[in-house]
Amino acid sequence: MRVDGRKWINCCGNENFPDGEVFTSPIEDSVEGYIRFSFPGIYLGREIEDIRLRFEKGKVVEATAAKGEDLLLELLDTDEGAKFLGEVAVGTNYGIKKFTKNMLFDEKIGGTVHLAIGRGFPEAGSKNSSAIHWDMLCDMRGGGEIYADGELIYKDGKFII
Repeated sequence: MRVDGRKWINCCGNENFPDGEVFTSPIEDSVEGYIRFSFPGIYLGREIEDIRLRFEKGKVVEATAAKGEDLLLELLDTDEGAKFLGEVAVGTNYGIKKFTKNMLFDEKIGGTVHLAIGRGFPEAGSKNSSAIHWDMLCDMRGGGEIYADGELIYKDGKFII
C-alpha cells in the first residue's frame, strides 16, 4: 500500500487511554495483496474468526472467514467505502500483552498491526467515506515484517530503525 502524502498520527497518551499506536489512512486505490488476521474480528460483540482479505486496486475483492463469514460479507457490503481501507496502524503499547476482545484496548498491543475497513481519517488525508470503520488485528510478534520505500523498518513486532 502507499501512504505518501498522508499524515501519520502518533497516539501517545494525550486523548485515548490507554494509548499507544501510530496510524494513517492509506491512499484509497493503492492496497494490493493478502492479509490474514490472527485475532478474531469483533463487531458489536460478534466474533469473526480467521479473517482473510485480498485487495486489488485498494478494494477487497475476496473475503473469507472460518467463523462468521456471513457477517464479514455483510459488513463489506455496507456501502462502497466499506470495501476500502480507512486505516493502517501499528500498536506501540508493549505494556498491553493480552487480547481482551475490546478493540479500543487491543489495537494498542505492542507488536501488532491493525487495519480498518471503511471510513478513513480526514486529518490523515483520507478521502474514503463509509458508515463503518471496523478494526481487525494481526499479531506480528511471532514473525512479520513492514517495509517502507523498500527498507525493512519493523520485524517480529518491533521497529528496527
